[in-house]
Amino acid sequence: MMETMLDEALRALAASPPAQALKASRLAYPLVNALHILGLSTLFGAILALNTRLLGLGGSIEIAPLAAFLPKVAAFGLGVAAVTGLALFSVQPVDYAGNAAFLVKIGLVSAATLHAIAVHRTAGWKSVRGPLGIVTPQLRASAALSTGLWISAIVAGRFIGFE
Repeated sequence: MMETMLDEALRALAASPPAQALKASRLAYPLVNALHILGLSTLFGAILALNTRLLGLGGSIEIAPLAAFLPKVAAFGLGVAAVTGLALFSVQPVDYAGNAAFLVKIGLVSAATLHAIAVHRTAGWKSVRGPLGIVTPQLRASAALSTGLWISAIVAGRFIGFE
C-alpha cells in the first residue's frame, strides 16, 4: 500500500502544471538545469574554499571572516540547487525514484547537509568564528569529511544519466 501511495504521489507530481511546463518548453528545462548547476557550483565552491582553509591551506587568510561569510553563500547555493533539483525531478519522478545513483546522491547531499548543521552547533565552530580563529583538530577532520561527502554527491549525480 505504501508503494502504491508513493507511486501515486510521483505520478501526480509528473502531471503537475510546473512539470508539464518544463516538459513542454524547449527553453525552460535547459535553463532550470543551468540554474541547478550554478546552485551546485555556488554551494561547492563556497564549501571547498572554507574547507581548504580549515584544512590548513591559505594560512595567511583570516579564517573567522571566511567562516562567517562562506556558509551563507553555500546555503544560498543549496537553496537554489534544491528548488531547481525538485523542478528537474518533477519531470520524471518515477524514473528518478528508481535510479540508484539518484538515491545515493540524495542520501549524500542529506548527510552532508546534516553534517554541516551539526558542525555549526559545536564548540569548535564557535572557536573558529571567534576573534582568534582557532581551528580544532576535530574541525579539520570535519572539513575533510565534508569535502569527501560533497565530492561523492557530485560524482553520484554524474552517474544518474548512466543508470
